[in-house]
Amino acid sequence: MSGLIPYLLFPGNAAEALNFYQGVFGGELQMLDYAAAGRRDGPGDAIAHGQLSGLVEIAGADAGADDDAVQMGGMFLSLLGTADATILTSWFDQLAAGGRVIDMLQARPWGDFDGTLVDRYGIRWLIGFHPED
Repeated sequence: MSGLIPYLLFPGNAAEALNFYQGVFGGELQMLDYAAAGRRDGPGDAIAHGQLSGLVEIAGADAGADDDAVQMGGMFLSLLGTADATILTSWFDQLAAGGRVIDMLQARPWGDFDGTLVDRYGIRWLIGFHPED
């Protein structure tokens, strides 16, 4: 069993985004296009369902004609303590490339490290670790 898996609807670039996340997080990526899924509400090569399985799990698809693409406000996808400090720092840097850093990954007064960013696909991330972990 896994925990909560975010399911993101992209504005026509799900394959690109999911491949990007696989490049950052590793893991196994499976994708099914609209044609193979029997969907007719978009281009046949659009992604009807994709899922990245591994240390970080994300699912997503291209938004259908009646769907809204993801818009994030008032929330982050949190990767606090998901891996060791070296890996989390690398993920922060890779996700920030082509995106926008909101708050640098840095030491906090309470002793932990964290930072926030919006990646190139508009997804907001909170990444951090406890230095002894």
